[in-house]
Amino acid sequence: MGRVWAPVVALAGLTAACASVEPVAAPAPITASTLTPTPGYDWFLSVDQGAARLAYGVETSDDLKLGLDCETGSGKVDLVALGKTGASEIHLESGGDTERFRAEGEPSQIHDGDLLTATADLDTPVLQRFRRLGWIAQWVDGERAAYVPQPGSEINVERFFALCD
Repeated sequence: MGRVWAPVVALAGLTAACASVEPVAAPAPITASTLTPTPGYDWFLSVDQGAARLAYGVETSDDLKLGLDCETGSGKVDLVALGKTGASEIHLESGGDTERFRAEGEPSQIHDGDLLTATADLDTPVLQRFRRLGWIAQWVDGERAAYVPQPGSEINVERFFALCD
């Protein structure tokens, strides 16, 4: 009788061992205490003839990480971001809110990968959180890059949203 139960007990033990594997942990959320501005990068606001642009990159260069464009008072924003070749979404995160925006892509003339464009409502939760916190992160191919303002320039984020509302 002991021999009959030995395989059953062994199988139960293996099943329990497999069931006890810990799940892969999600990356820790970005908090204000873990954020630091990237040297040389900042949020730049420009306004011209009823249009506003908020761009994260290096001033007066083609080094753009994320751009937001709107017609003043429209309540809509056009997103421009770099992505992997063949990507079809812009994945943004701010303060725990995330959103994936369906995007059109075309080969970038300056960087590796595609230049992605998408349109979003200004009241999308991740964009409203960005407005309140002043920073936003982009996910590309499982990697997260936080776009944090230099001290004193976070006001550009609020000014942009006020123009677009």
